[in-house]
Amino acid sequence: MRISSWFRCLLPALILAGVTRAHAADESRVYVEFRPGQKNAATGLIRQAGGRVHFEFDSLNAVATTVPEAALAGLRNNPNVVQVEVDPPRYLFGCSLPTETIPYGLDAVQATDVWDSNPADGAFDTGAPRGSGIKVGIIDSGVFTGHTDFSGVPMSGYPAGWNTDRNGHGTHVTGTIAAALNGSGVVGVAPGVSIHMVKVFGEDGGWIYSSSLLNAAQQCQAAGCRVISMSLGGGARSRFEENGLASIYNSGVLLVAAAGNAGDTTTSYPAGYASVMSVAAVDSANALASFSQRNADVEIAAPGVGVLSTVPFCDENTVTSAGGTVAGNHVEFAGRGDVTAPLVDGGLALGTDGSWAGKIVLVQRGDISFFDKVMNVQNSGGLACVIYNNVAGELFATLGAGNASTIPAIGLSQANGAALLGSLGSSVTVRSAIAYETSGWAEFDGTSMATPHVSAVAALVWSAAPSKSQVDVRNALNATALDLGTGGRDNLFGYGLVQAKAARDYLAPSGGDSTPPVISGVGSSIVNAKKGSFKISWTTDEASTSVVILNGTSYSNPSLVTAHSQTFQGTKGAVYTYSVKSADAAGNVATAGPFTHQN
Repeated sequence: MRISSWFRCLLPALILAGVTRAHAADESRVYVEFRPGQKNAATGLIRQAGGRVHFEFDSLNAVATTVPEAALAGLRNNPNVVQVEVDPPRYLFGCSLPTETIPYGLDAVQATDVWDSNPADGAFDTGAPRGSGIKVGIIDSGVFTGHTDFSGVPMSGYPAGWNTDRNGHGTHVTGTIAAALNGSGVVGVAPGVSIHMVKVFGEDGGWIYSSSLLNAAQQCQAAGCRVISMSLGGGARSRFEENGLASIYNSGVLLVAAAGNAGDTTTSYPAGYASVMSVAAVDSANALASFSQRNADVEIAAPGVGVLSTVPFCDENTVTSAGGTVAGNHVEFAGRGDVTAPLVDGGLALGTDGSWAGKIVLVQRGDISFFDKVMNVQNSGGLACVIYNNVAGELFATLGAGNASTIPAIGLSQANGAALLGSLGSSVTVRSAIAYETSGWAEFDGTSMATPHVSAVAALVWSAAPSKSQVDVRNALNATALDLGTGGRDNLFGYGLVQAKAARDYLAPSGGDSTPPVISGVGSSIVNAKKGSFKISWTTDEASTSVVILNGTSYSNPSLVTAHSQTFQGTKGAVYTYSVKSADAAGNVATAGPFTHQN
């Protein structure tokens, strides 16, 4: 069974270029709002004009579409259309964020409500639960531990190289869970947790096997993780994987996995196993993401569209002249590099021009595709192409799938391009490069991004009630989720959007945990009759320590688990008297017995 990191279905190019892009021809991506009841008429008009509908937002009476620019006027004047608005891109934030940014997902899942009982005072509560004492296991592509947002975050991992990440997926997931509350960058849902990363994916994010995943989960279990986050999946079921994960879950570990990005009703694994919480993705308006799989295994939902988090690289695209440095955007599929040369005006670059040889060519958008413009510059001997917008705003361009250039190409806003006209004839420097092993931030889409929200909420809630079991935490998350879609659990959102404060209050009321664990199923059994060994076992409804008082002597196991057993070496034929005792993490104690065992 092959298992893939789910982001690869959505973001193979986004990781490198970090943008939602226009198409190669002169087209515009826009929202079109239609009059109530006129959806079919509006979408029909769009298709007649050669447009492509990407998303349908029925609750907003709108669609997102890419249409030829020549069709925009007709759309705006159509009586079935209320308005046409630009669909703005979402892209890499680069190598710095001006101040600490709280991603929208934290408010959506009530993480900040757990940290802050009085938002009006402008400060988070001292001592509020933030995941302290909970270790979260992440199975992914590794994590760049040198990121500024991970300073002070306790991290461990397996195998060698776990603390590197040339892919970015694992670092992004980790940031959503644990990015530090340090005044810069972003902050995670549970910035007080510790992280154990098991690296299973390489730089290309290619598939692994089910056995690799099961081994990774066991590594997390052995490291003491109470939550395991798996932003990955595959289409085939494995009995060994299912039984192995069930064993880990029954030992007291909460398992969370991505529902998948196929946008259909198929089931992916491990999310489809009963022992695993399957996570769907919603956007900032709590609408189901178009790519999110929907089926009876979906258990809960979380933000998974435009999720801002940490990445181990930044995309640098700049033009430096005597007037200073301006930032732009890499033209998708264009070359990379650093070029210093005189700047010349290429107009619309409608054809080749031998005078551009050895120069950096400044080109305006319009009339022909971006690919044709860049290739005209390249075929003329130009060293780099800088394309600026012909309307206000940033330019996000692509050469088109299957196309490429050897020279760098950068898109600039109309204002920055016009300003560069003052540097014609002077030497300028174009830089287009991805810097790795550096602190960057990016917005990604996927159920991969929704999964760490749920994993982190579980850790946040558990840190407020550490004596509770994995079953208690799971039940609390489901019982308090914000119901979306049809009433009750459904195949799109499961129980609904995960809610940290509601689950915390459900699991750990303000009066604190004063309830002792409930002991059940106490019994004894012979392990080896010939040697006289026997076992005493029982269960508790929450994680607790194990103590057996055997013939007046206490034997204890300090591990917090729900399934308890201790084995003893006795005498064949002897009768033993015993009691059992369990204490939860809050110190509440329950006892049962005495009982007798005939050896």
